[in-house]
Amino acid sequence: MGDVISTHLDENRRLFISERTGKILDEFFQFYEEQYPLALFNKIRYEVEDNGGPQPQLLQRKTPLKDKIIFSGNLYQYLEVNRRWKNRYFVIRDDYSVAYYDGKVNFDRGASPKGLINSAGYKVLNTMDQYLELINSSMLGIKGKASSSPFLKLPTEYCTILWHPYGHHHYFCVISEKEQQKWHAVFQDCVRHLNNGLPEDCKVETPAFSDAVRLYRQSKDQYGTWEMLCGNQIQITTNLVMEELLPELAAMIYPKLKGKLHDRQKDWILITEAVQKMVQVQTKVRYEAVLQKCEAARSGLESRIRPDLDQIISSKEHVANKLRVFVMPKAEACVRNKVQPCISSILDALMGPTSGGFSEVRDLFFKEIVEINKNILNEEGKQKLGEYMEKLSLLPYHPVKMQSCYKQLEQLQPQLKELQQRFEFSSPAVFVQRGQILLREILDNAVYTFEQLLHQSLGNSPEKGQVCQTIQRIQERVLKKYDYDSSTVRKKFFREALLQITIPYLLKNLSASVNTALPKFQEFIFEDFSKFILVDNIFEEVVLQSVAKDIMLAVKEAAVQRKHNLFRDSIVMSGSDPNLLLLGEVQNINWNNEMANEESSNPASGSEKRRRMKQVMSMIQDDGILRPYEVDMVTDVKQIAEVEEVGSSGSSEPCSPVKSPDSVKEIRDLLTIGKIETTVANTAEDTSMTNGMVCQDEIVPESNPSGETQNELPQNCQESVQSSLECDLSPSAAEHIENRTSSSVIAFNEVSDESNQEKAKEGSRPETSPISFAP
Repeated sequence: MGDVISTHLDENRRLFISERTGKILDEFFQFYEEQYPLALFNKIRYEVEDNGGPQPQLLQRKTPLKDKIIFSGNLYQYLEVNRRWKNRYFVIRDDYSVAYYDGKVNFDRGASPKGLINSAGYKVLNTMDQYLELINSSMLGIKGKASSSPFLKLPTEYCTILWHPYGHHHYFCVISEKEQQKWHAVFQDCVRHLNNGLPEDCKVETPAFSDAVRLYRQSKDQYGTWEMLCGNQIQITTNLVMEELLPELAAMIYPKLKGKLHDRQKDWILITEAVQKMVQVQTKVRYEAVLQKCEAARSGLESRIRPDLDQIISSKEHVANKLRVFVMPKAEACVRNKVQPCISSILDALMGPTSGGFSEVRDLFFKEIVEINKNILNEEGKQKLGEYMEKLSLLPYHPVKMQSCYKQLEQLQPQLKELQQRFEFSSPAVFVQRGQILLREILDNAVYTFEQLLHQSLGNSPEKGQVCQTIQRIQERVLKKYDYDSSTVRKKFFREALLQITIPYLLKNLSASVNTALPKFQEFIFEDFSKFILVDNIFEEVVLQSVAKDIMLAVKEAAVQRKHNLFRDSIVMSGSDPNLLLLGEVQNINWNNEMANEESSNPASGSEKRRRMKQVMSMIQDDGILRPYEVDMVTDVKQIAEVEEVGSSGSSEPCSPVKSPDSVKEIRDLLTIGKIETTVANTAEDTSMTNGMVCQDEIVPESNPSGETQNELPQNCQESVQSSLECDLSPSAAEHIENRTSSSVIAFNEVSDESNQEKAKEGSRPETSPISFAP
């Protein structure tokens, strides 16, 4: 690897990369420094003139998933250094960074991770064919003799690959298709979150940077959405440089690559990764210097804007009126002939999948609340409410349960594909990911609102039957607020998507006839206001005004149609629930602590409290699936039996990890033995499951009463649950809720030795009770 990089990236070529990067950064940051004062002016103006919009009815969580782990487990990872596969323990934290360790023992001891993966800009692939297709399409200039050997030897057929056009490629393997699908969902969540754009709470830096990127790319005749606008400012700027620099390097290096086709492609991947690291270091230093310079000038700019705000606004309107007279006739003609006939078709393509996704989220929330209500009736009542609510709070971030909602939005890809060529936008994936983020956000708002209302209602410590009725009443209240916010969010999403598709198309068609005349409008701007009034930005605003009326009218007409379930613009629920807004100032509720405080006053609940003191989180339940660590630890049938004896004895000592096999042949041989292990485990009726944990204690939850419990419940409680099931659920959905004996998430609770002995005396085998989520 080192020889390849040193051969093709010698001192002369490194000097060329540094100089070329510097020139691109000079040009880009010139745009940034121009946009920064304008963004500051817009922020101050909106603070003064802001009239507000529709007020959301649902509360918003201040600190979602703070200090929590989303998912953890074991994967086989390919190491480029020694070209071997190694079993690693992966942890996805609340910031969606992926950390990996040599084993779970190292993680439990607080050791530093072996590495971190920032998945911004990556694509998650599940087959080698998909990967090779991307490789070949991104390296069209590489020619060579095809190799009979595979690009990479995989220990199993179930692989997951993270592909980046400029960064390091990551290769993983698991031992079952089900496990592959779950890790694919987890990595997709990481990519989706980190591709969500820059933080909106930065009212100056974010719009200044976004406008600078757009104007810079338009100066290179590149219009429309950009797939690589993901990550933080340094990552986005690095992608901007690599987009321009890499083709120049390819023309120099491609002819000098040697070997067969796959060897040349691997060498080019290593070279690209090395160049990206060089560019990123240089970009970071330059960005921090420019940002510091702009921040230093901010106070002086504010002192110039605030006293003359009215004069600056008047001067801008004067220039806009003159520019509108020149541009508007051409823009309206282009809109009338090329854009307006397509607005309805674009909106139809957006509305179906988007409305389906929000409807799926509503159903998911409803089903989870109904299941909580049923569990409270059928089990210990209020005692387990804290456990259920902790799991409900993580529902929007559950990588598997949310898949059905996300898949609805994925239908945008084929529907927008037909319009992609006409309007020349880069990829529908930008709109898909944005829509999926909105689904997660609104579900999190609904869950948080439900938590706050329930916590307020439980202050009087109601009985089990009253708790069920309270939950049902709050559920109906939250769903009404969800319907209103869902309509508002969807209409905003439709308008933004239509503008992102049509505006770049109009700018590209008008630029040839308008750009040469724009500089003469600069003379109408006073020199003192020239930093806050830019002709290029006013030109874009005029073009937006030319099409905004048609877009607003199209969305308004669509809201009248019942099939999309949208509220009309005349229905405004601003400040309809002021008491609820006061709850929004409350911090996140720790339900386990809340319920534990109540149980401490009841001596009978002491054993239950001790049973829940320690919990091991497993985000996803697997039925009869071998883990990579199981393959490492078990080498023959005799050892399998020994491991089962240790597990059944309830020992709390951690299992010592065995050295991971590195060669593909060793792993495949062990997989064969792994199949034998599955058969033996099933024969022994061992149902203990983990999520990549090295070992775990035997679980002995309290046994559930027979099915006759339901008939002994109070009549009013049974009617409450029955009405919940009938109000919004279809028969198939209700049947689905009744049959959910195997949830996608389980929590394993550590049980005291005293409880184990009592179960052994009764002769009952410990059972794991499926729960909807694990804190």
